[in-house]
Amino acid sequence: MKIGELAQKAQVNIDTVRYYERQGLLPAPQRLRSGYRQYAPGDVSRLRFVRRAKALGFTLLEIRDLLELSNHRDEDMAGMKTAAMQKLDDVEAKLAELTRIRDGLRTLVASCPGHGILEQCPILNALSEDPA
Repeated sequence: MKIGELAQKAQVNIDTVRYYERQGLLPAPQRLRSGYRQYAPGDVSRLRFVRRAKALGFTLLEIRDLLELSNHRDEDMAGMKTAAMQKLDDVEAKLAELTRIRDGLRTLVASCPGHGILEQCPILNALSEDPA
């Protein structure tokens, strides 16, 4: 199949297909005499895998590792679970940091009356404080 059909079936755009090919996430396709890329049916599944992994927050490097693991389907699944657990740990840490940031911002917003002279703004004062 040509690149446009592959992109449509995998629900990505053509530039994404080319980019993933350059990044080694998609094998280089055969070329027709006309120079057009000729993709294999399995490339659709591979692109969908990449798209879903990206949606779960995996980086392209991590996805490359997942794809390598997926090439050994007859082996133990421990490596795949380990990769997913590591990503989950990363997400949990980011959530904890975002929660801390949100709580700090809530405190600042609640402390500010929203009117009056800016010099007396608790948000400005908190951001301007020098650490002890």
